[in-house]
Amino acid sequence: MSTTNQHLEALRDAMRRVNVDAVIVPGTDPHHSEYVSDYWKFRDWLTGFTGSSGTAVVTLDKAALWTDSRYFIQAAMQLEGTEFELVKEHIPGEPTVEEWMQHNLELESVIGIDGRLFSCVEANALERFCGENGFMLATEFYPADLVWKDRPARPSATAYVHDEALAGETVASKLERVLGCVEDAGADAMFIASLDEIAWLFNLRGSDVEFTPVAIAFAYVSENDCSLFIDRNKVTDEVERHLKRYNVRVRDYDDVTRYLERRSEHDTVLIDPDRVSDALAAAMPCMKVYAASPIVAIKAVKNDVQIDGTRRAMERDGVALVRLFKWLEENVASGSISEVDVWTRGKQERARGENYRDDSFAMICGYRDHGAIVHYQADDESAYTLKPEGLLLIDSGGQYLDGTTDITRTVTLGNPTAQEKHDFTLVLKGHLALSRANFPAGICGVNLDLLARQPLWDENMNFMHGTGHGVGHFLSCHEGPHGIRMQINPTPLEPGMVVSNEPGLYKAGQYGIRTENLLLVVEGEKTQDYGTFYRFETLTLFPYDLNLIDLAMLTPVEIKQINDYHRTVRDRLTPFLTPDEAQWLAAKTREL
Repeated sequence: MSTTNQHLEALRDAMRRVNVDAVIVPGTDPHHSEYVSDYWKFRDWLTGFTGSSGTAVVTLDKAALWTDSRYFIQAAMQLEGTEFELVKEHIPGEPTVEEWMQHNLELESVIGIDGRLFSCVEANALERFCGENGFMLATEFYPADLVWKDRPARPSATAYVHDEALAGETVASKLERVLGCVEDAGADAMFIASLDEIAWLFNLRGSDVEFTPVAIAFAYVSENDCSLFIDRNKVTDEVERHLKRYNVRVRDYDDVTRYLERRSEHDTVLIDPDRVSDALAAAMPCMKVYAASPIVAIKAVKNDVQIDGTRRAMERDGVALVRLFKWLEENVASGSISEVDVWTRGKQERARGENYRDDSFAMICGYRDHGAIVHYQADDESAYTLKPEGLLLIDSGGQYLDGTTDITRTVTLGNPTAQEKHDFTLVLKGHLALSRANFPAGICGVNLDLLARQPLWDENMNFMHGTGHGVGHFLSCHEGPHGIRMQINPTPLEPGMVVSNEPGLYKAGQYGIRTENLLLVVEGEKTQDYGTFYRFETLTLFPYDLNLIDLAMLTPVEIKQINDYHRTVRDRLTPFLTPDEAQWLAAKTREL
C-alpha cells in the first residue's frame, strides 16, 4: 500500500470514530495564504499532491482532488497509484466539489471540516449546500490534529522590521488610513488574519512561509487597542521597540480566540468574510460588519519609494539573469546541466545582489515537454538533462528588501523549428500588445485581457491561466485585488499598481512557451473630452530571445517596440556588468 493510501485509511478510521461521512480538506491555513508553512500542509500529507491550489474530499469509500489547469499534469503524476481521483476545475463536464458530494453521499450524511481553515463565505456556502441537500455540517472536525502523527512544528523564526526608508510610509500613517476606512464602513475596529496585510500594516516581515516574507500572526486594530497575536519567541527587542513606538501590544498567538470571545457586544468589528475563518468570526460576540479588507486596496497602490525600490530591484534581478543565461548558454553542450541545476544557479546569482532575501516562488524550469506543465517543479527524480536543442521555459523571481520580481523567459537551446518560432512569436505579439496598451481611467483587467490573447485566438489557440496578477512590495508575488484575466474582476487598474503580463501557449508532450514582464500602471494623457488615460511602464529588464522571433510575423510597430525595450535593458544593466557580460547582453539586444 502506498504511503498516501495509508494516510487515507488513517483519516477514515478517525472519521468512523466520530461518525463523519465525508471530510473536505483545503490546501490552506488559518490565514488563507497561497503558500503555507509545512505545519499546515495536511492536504499535501494526505494526498501526495503539492501544488499551491487544490482541495481534497474523502468519504469512507471514495477520494477525489480538485485543482486548476496550472496543475493538471502535475496532479495526475502525483496521484498515480493512489485512490484519489483527479477532478479538473472549470472544465465542462467535470463535477464541482458540491456536485461530487451530491452524487456520492446519502441523506443525513455528516460532512466534516476544520472551521479554522474555511472563510466565513466558504463556511456559509457549505451550510446552505448541506441544508438544501439534507446533509449536516460539522465545523469542529480537526483531522490533522487526529491523524498527522509526524506533523512538523509551527515555524519559530524571528520577525524583523521592514525599514520605513524602504516601505515609504510609517505604521502610524497606515493605521490612520486603515482605521479611517473602517470608520467609513460603520465599524470601530478591524480583525485581520491575512499575513501579508499584517506584514504591510506593521512594517514587519518574517520567514515563516516559503517565498513570502511574512510572520504568522493575527491582528486586531482600533483607536484604543492595537494588538498583534504572535508567538512570543518571534519578537526580538528591535521588533518590540518598533511596535511599542506605535502603541501596538504583543499578545500570544494562541490567545486570539479567547481575546475575541471577550469582545464587548457593543463593539463593531470589520471582518473580511473572504479572509477571516468561520471559527474566529463565530468566536466574536460583538456586532460585525462584513466587508472587503481596506488594506488590500491600499497596499496594491505602491508609493513613490516602493516604485523606485522596485526599479532598483529589477536592475539587480536583470543582472542576475544575464549571468544565469550566459552560464547556461556556455555550458549546456556539456550535458551536465539539469533543470534542478538551473534553479540552484539562479538562486546563487540572485543572492549576489544587494538586498536579496529569497526567491519569490519556486523556479519553474521546464525543458521540452516539461515546459507544457504550467507550474512544473523539477526534482532530482523528474529533472531532465538539458541539451543544445529544444525550448526551455524559466519562470522565476526574487524577494528583495526593496521590491519583488517575477519574470518568465522562453529560450531555444539550439536549432529552433519553424513551428517553435511561429508559436513563440504569437505569444510575444500578445505580450507586446498588452505592454503598449493605452486605456481610460476606470478600465479593469478583463477589458485588456483580449489584447494578450487575440494573436492566439486568431489561430484557435488559448491559454487557461490568467494573463496578469498583482505583485506585492517585498511581499506576496501574487496579490490582489486587481488582475488581468478572462474572468470578470471589477477592480479598476490605478496608477501605482504592479501587474504581470504573461501570455503563454502549452502543447502537451512537446513544449511550453510563456513570456512575462511586470508592468506598472502610470498616468497617461489627460483629455478635455474623454478624461484621463493610463498606460504601462515595463519594470522587468531582460531581453527576449531574438533567435525565436519570426520577423515576418511582426509589424513595424512591434519591431520598434522590441528594439526600444532592448535598448532600455542594455542601458540600464550594462553599468553593472563585466565587459564579457556586457558584450553578451549587447548581442542579445541587437537591433532587429
